[in-house]
Amino acid sequence: MSNETKKERKLYGTRVLPEVFLKSDKHWSEAIADKVLEVFPNEEVYGCAAGISPSGMVHFGNFRDVMTAYAVLEALKKRGKKTKFIFSWDDFDRFRKVPEGVPAFFEQYLGLPLSAVPDPSDKYESYARSFEVPFEESIKELCIELDFKYQTKLYRSGIYTDLVIKALQKREEIADMLLSFMTDKAKEEKQLNEEKYKKNFYPISVYSKQTGKDNTKVLSYNGGSLITYKCLDTGIEETVDIKIDPIVKLAWKVDWPMRWLFESVVFEPGGKDHASPGSSYDVSSALIERVYGRAPVVFAGYEFIGIQGLGAKMSGSKGNAVTPKDLLEIYTPELLKWLYLKRSPHQAFTLAFDSEIYRQYEEFDKEVKSYNEGILGDVAKEALILAFGGESKIKEIKFPIPMRQAVAFGQIMQWDEKKMSEFLASVGFVYDINSVSSRLPRAKAWLLNYNESEMIKLRETPNTNYASKMSDEAKSFVKAFREKILSGPTPEELEVAMYVIPKDSKLTDKENSPRQRAFFKDVYNLLIDAETGPRLSTFIRAIGEEKASKLLNI
Repeated sequence: MSNETKKERKLYGTRVLPEVFLKSDKHWSEAIADKVLEVFPNEEVYGCAAGISPSGMVHFGNFRDVMTAYAVLEALKKRGKKTKFIFSWDDFDRFRKVPEGVPAFFEQYLGLPLSAVPDPSDKYESYARSFEVPFEESIKELCIELDFKYQTKLYRSGIYTDLVIKALQKREEIADMLLSFMTDKAKEEKQLNEEKYKKNFYPISVYSKQTGKDNTKVLSYNGGSLITYKCLDTGIEETVDIKIDPIVKLAWKVDWPMRWLFESVVFEPGGKDHASPGSSYDVSSALIERVYGRAPVVFAGYEFIGIQGLGAKMSGSKGNAVTPKDLLEIYTPELLKWLYLKRSPHQAFTLAFDSEIYRQYEEFDKEVKSYNEGILGDVAKEALILAFGGESKIKEIKFPIPMRQAVAFGQIMQWDEKKMSEFLASVGFVYDINSVSSRLPRAKAWLLNYNESEMIKLRETPNTNYASKMSDEAKSFVKAFREKILSGPTPEELEVAMYVIPKDSKLTDKENSPRQRAFFKDVYNLLIDAETGPRLSTFIRAIGEEKASKLLNI
């Protein structure tokens, strides 16, 4: 295999490739579940897994791990299978580097497990917990039940020790396997002597009893539970029984399959970097069969997710780490889950912090409406049911407030939910009160935190500068509209007047359309210095007839 090119490398394990989704008439989670049951037909418990090293913020891309595994888990549940959903915090990984924004003196902690590094903010018990807690809170808000596994606790408890010993006993076989995945070019670049590599290879790192760090070298292994290592920081050599002192951790590509076995995992997704030929999934798949005698888990590689609308904010204090918590400030839980669930893992998509979010809310509301009318297709229906966690919750949604209106009128009502509901009712909009409660704070966060330029700023005085450039005919339309406002019309009457006033009876509807658009543009400029704005008749009611007539008095 070492002589093969990267393109020719063999694929190991069981990947669910994109063509599987393209050929299936089921939701993608069902197609993956089919493959899981083909590979593992008689498991007592079907484990679906996700996980990450808490060395930084768990961002929106990592979150696809959870949503992909969640969907497959639910598909297995539907088939009557006993399941468990695991999320591994790899907090026994070493602290590799001091990130930007963390004090330089944190260099003293390099080499410690992430769980042993203090939190720079002193808010949490460790550096690892500072990233774990916000993510766990988001998962709770999303109503996803995860069994969080903390690898420091598990390794330190000794529960993995027998499996670690098994890997040590097969260390030369593991070394052979790792060498088989290296290209000749890689070996040449590393000036690697294969025999020397195998002789000195140990599939573990050791956290020194002297310093707590992994700056150590394994010197020998007795074939049982005794290892001799040297602490490179102190120069001290000692022999430990890892059954008594579980101070070792398996190397990543051995650790991953070990946990597949221990947790009865049958499916785990991963980014496309783990999915390419010869990558960590292939190595781990080969190793679980060679070392532990078990079939590799079914795997689906997923595409990356884009973010739009943040601009310069992407390089601020949070960097590119847009977290699920950040997303839940602007997306409702059901909508956020739906965005991840409606596309198969091989499809990329984009999350929006700009006005594209209006379209996403509109598309989501349209799907809910179609579901309640009984006209939604089976695949789309399954994505929606997964997002809501059941059909009954979808049926409760009747008339959700459009996000565009929540943004437009929320700011005029000073984000007061009671005032907002009363105003909407007064103009004939009877929206689900729960949707107003859920979307109003998200509309506020979207506008104030990311889109201040979209804020509606009602003028204090008439826009005489703009009015001076208007034609006499355009002014006459505005004057007629102002008189209509002062007459105390109903919302329906005002709505009709907006289109009738600039209309020429000699022209067709198509020919009148530019005249009507120009009229709207004039009114918005006179009110808010913008060419477009909220639905005009409703907007007039929101700001009050007195204020509107004052600004339209040109």
